[in-house]
Amino acid sequence: MGFPSSAMDYTEIQLTPESICGINSNSLIIETSSGFAVVERGAQPKTGDYVLVSWLGHNYFARPAGKALITEDGEAIEGEALDDVEMIGVVTWLVNRTQDDEAPAMLGCMYEGKN
Repeated sequence: MGFPSSAMDYTEIQLTPESICGINSNSLIIETSSGFAVVERGAQPKTGDYVLVSWLGHNYFARPAGKALITEDGEAIEGEALDDVEMIGVVTWLVNRTQDDEAPAMLGCMYEGKN
């Protein structure tokens, strides 16, 4: 039986993308031009959130703005065009490739309450 080892006080938990980004069964990992995006499917977007949507057969990252969605290239999806939009989920993390010298490895959590 014995006593617990005092060395256990100095052990560290191994960091993994799953533990850092909170990846679970509702998470979707999408490859982007600069790395990866972690998307929480089923999460309800709030003002200022970054979302992944499907529109006319293509996936777009966008921000809700009133009754419109503004895509990364500045295009506004509004009015009747919103009927064709499928909300995939809220972007919680953007992870940049470390090969890009000008970009940090992680941009950080974009989902409120995870910082």
